[in-house]
Amino acid sequence: MHRSLAFVGLPGAGKSTVGRAVATRLGVAFLDLDRLLEARSGLTVPQLFAQQGESVFRNMESELTTELLAASPAVWAPGGGWLTAPGVLAQVTGRISMIHLAVTPRAALARLRQDASIRPLLLGEDPEGVLNRLWSERAPLYARSDLVLDTELLDFQQVVDQACAFAQAGHSAVD
Repeated sequence: MHRSLAFVGLPGAGKSTVGRAVATRLGVAFLDLDRLLEARSGLTVPQLFAQQGESVFRNMESELTTELLAASPAVWAPGGGWLTAPGVLAQVTGRISMIHLAVTPRAALARLRQDASIRPLLLGEDPEGVLNRLWSERAPLYARSDLVLDTELLDFQQVVDQACAFAQAGHSAVD
């Protein structure tokens, strides 16, 4: 890999699961940005949101992105709102490859209900409404990806295979 590869998409799209498998197959580091931020802060993502607010969290994501851009190529699994962090899209455009793991809000919610981790933006009475709103807000950002893989049409192995083939070919929309 000549540049880092980041998986983007809604919460529940499979960014961490797919990212870990792709990194293993490619023999590069896997970086879960939420876990890195938790390790740095000593707080979980829900605690960061509750105690410091989303804007502070997004600024932390932006600072971490700057650091990671200077590191060796790796596979990144950022949170679903990473591209909304101040300046992140401008920082990464042309410097990393992005794969959008596409999933409908309804399918994402079904996956998240099977996941024990707590997603701060989905707490409340209408998580499907929140996911629909997030999709509406973030779809234009996700559309900037170099490749889209529909995780509802492709099985896990197909997603991993196609992501690895893309990374190994060294292609991106900006190359």
